[in-house]
Amino acid sequence: MSSSQNEPALLSAGDERGGVVSGGLGGDSQIKLKRGRDGAGMKSKAKRLRPPGSKSVGWALVQAARLHRARIGDRLGALGLFAGQEQVVQALAAAGTMTMGDLAATLRVRPPTASKTITRLSALGMVERHTEAGDGRLVRVRLTETGLAKAEAIERIWDDVEAELLEGFDNRERRRLRKLLRRSAANLAEAAGIEGHEPEPDLDGRDDDADDAPALEQTL
Repeated sequence: MSSSQNEPALLSAGDERGGVVSGGLGGDSQIKLKRGRDGAGMKSKAKRLRPPGSKSVGWALVQAARLHRARIGDRLGALGLFAGQEQVVQALAAAGTMTMGDLAATLRVRPPTASKTITRLSALGMVERHTEAGDGRLVRVRLTETGLAKAEAIERIWDDVEAELLEGFDNRERRRLRKLLRRSAANLAEAAGIEGHEPEPDLDGRDDDADDAPALEQTL
């Protein structure tokens, strides 16, 4: 069979692949046309991609958290602490004494992570551990006098950075943002199968949804 008789079949196969059209084009022309169309498709796909932060809540949250952590870290350096350690100190200052399991749940970290941080803070003389009477497996931790003094300094640092973070926010916006972030954290905890992380109630007892009701009614 001649090559001319084979050509229609090759062109038909090319049509099914979406890259070649019939009409007597030579092999080189077919390849160039296919490449041209593939290139156009890639450019079209690239145009559809958006920068990560354009509409992503998660991206904005990660950026804010990273900057907040860096700002806190800069201030904690003067106390000889690293970012993240202050959360353990704050939790213990509020609770007085906690089991390792309770501490891990409060901080939403794995128990080994909490234990490692406690070991480091213990080496700095800021926390002490003791076993529960009658149950040597149950370990409780609490702040030492040094730890309590650090906790007061940490609270001042946290308040300063909180003011920087929420500059320009009114009280209702602050409460609403806090509630939304807590709900978001609870959603992720549920998706990850982490128990005991329901949204926490606001300490001031205010109902953020009630605050938003008048504004919502005006839009209806």
